[in-house]
Parts: sequence; C-alpha cells; structure tokens
Amino acid sequence: MKVMIVEDEGVIALELERIAQDAGHQTVGPVSTVEQALAYAPKSDVALVDLSLSDGPSGAQLARRLIDRYGVDVIFVTGNPENIGNGIEGALDVIPKPFTDDRIAGALSRAQALRRDFDGSNAIM
Repeated sequence: MKVMIVEDEGVIALELERIAQDAGHQTVGPVSTVEQALAYAPKSDVALVDLSLSDGPSGAQLARRLIDRYGVDVIFVTGNPENIGNGIEGALDVIPKPFTDDRIAGALSRAQALRRDFDGSNAIM
C-alpha cells in the first residue's frame, strides 16, 4: 500500500516513514503543505495527516479533499486530537502524539484490510 506522510516536523515525518516501511508499505513524501499533498494524492492509497502543517492548521481541510476527490484513506496523527471534535466523516482513525510504532502499524493494517474488502466487493460486481 502507498502511504503518504503529511507532516511538517521533520523528525516525526521520518519516524512515520520508518514505521510505514517497516510494516511493508511504500511511502510517498514526506510532504508538509496542502499543495504538496494534493500533488502526491493520485499516487497514494492512505495518508497519515497532521492537523498543523507548514501552511497553517490546514490538515482537516486537506483530509476532506483527499477523501472526496482522490479516494485516499486518511489517518490523523496529531498532538491536538481534540481539535477534530467528533471526527471527520470518512477518516479512518485519529492517533494522538506521542504515538507508538504498534499504533501506527495497526492503523495502517486496518486501512489495508478495509481497502482489500472494498476492492474485493467491487471485483464481484
């Protein structure tokens, strides 16, 4: 699965990239702005998205666009999970920082299983 890392803090972006790759996924990015993320969206299956990016608190709006326009699954990874409120329709998970390898890998595994189930149900039709 192709995982886009959308994170403006370099150390955290590299850590997310390592976890995704260790879990057997290809990574796209890391990217730190909405514009960069939208440019890479067609090459991505799932995105790990922070709420605060280099261009401001734009993660939630980016997530909506990724889900609606590109069919990218979104997993939020944020230090401010309370800012998401009741969540964003279509987002798969909200992981608070600090996170563990297992929490990220588990969320990616669930996203992959959901994609497989969805792809499989379409193949039957």
